[in-house]
Amino acid sequence: MLSQSVHTLINQQNGNLAFKLFEFDNNSYFDHIQRNNYFTLILITSGEGIATVDLSDYTFKAHTLFAFYPYQPFMLQSEKPLMGISIQFHHDFFCIYRHHQEIAANGILFNNVYQQPFVNLSDGCKATILNLIQGMADELKAEAFRKDEVLISYLKILLVMATRIKLEQQTLHHSETVNGKQQFLIQNLKNAIEDNFRIKHSASDYANLLHLTPSSLARITKNHFDKTLSDLITERIIIEAKRELYLTDKTIKEIAYELGYEDEYYFSRVFKSKTDISPQFYRNTIGFNRGDCK
Repeated sequence: MLSQSVHTLINQQNGNLAFKLFEFDNNSYFDHIQRNNYFTLILITSGEGIATVDLSDYTFKAHTLFAFYPYQPFMLQSEKPLMGISIQFHHDFFCIYRHHQEIAANGILFNNVYQQPFVNLSDGCKATILNLIQGMADELKAEAFRKDEVLISYLKILLVMATRIKLEQQTLHHSETVNGKQQFLIQNLKNAIEDNFRIKHSASDYANLLHLTPSSLARITKNHFDKTLSDLITERIIIEAKRELYLTDKTIKEIAYELGYEDEYYFSRVFKSKTDISPQFYRNTIGFNRGDCK
């Protein structure tokens, strides 16, 4: 599809990679654990396999669009060659957090602790996504005025389209696999986590809030999310910590305290256990004041 296999845009302020688009035709690119300091979109055009993301395994096939946030561990394994296209962009190029109201991708497409990290594309949706990607490739090849703004426009449209598809598939999945009582309970659990993750960190806290035994809530959580309740709570805390590290100049001690940790060193250990890096390293490579966030 693309006339050249790799297209890049460099941040002129710091010399770092801002945006990259490339084709791949084998398994070597993603067959080992990735922990990238940028957002990654991967469209599988041919092949199938197993995606290992965080603590879970997912089967995938062609016409799958993956969405990974910075430092999220993932790996794609396949017995046969994988073919596809990847888009990688840094926070400094396009900030998901700052554009949440416009594109709503954060918490749905990215940073979604409750859903699988990909969408399945119909033939029509795949064609639309490929057209947008071709537009990006053409813009990257051109010597044109403010190509970064045009790329961001294409990227916004792509993220909005993918988010729409994700929302539609979530609704369909719930209606097909979850009965009314379960759906009500699962939504109540999500609401309870969103309302209380800063102050309540134990699974038993949420069992009490929902008037369930810890064992029954654990079973429901595992069956629906394929994660433990403790994992859901901790992952939600880490997402908020990343947002604070990126958008604010609060100290790590202040962020830890606001998230319910009186000991900032314990908070740092929790953060590192989930991301494999310290909060300070995350801030140094991703966070506050690294560049003009668009």
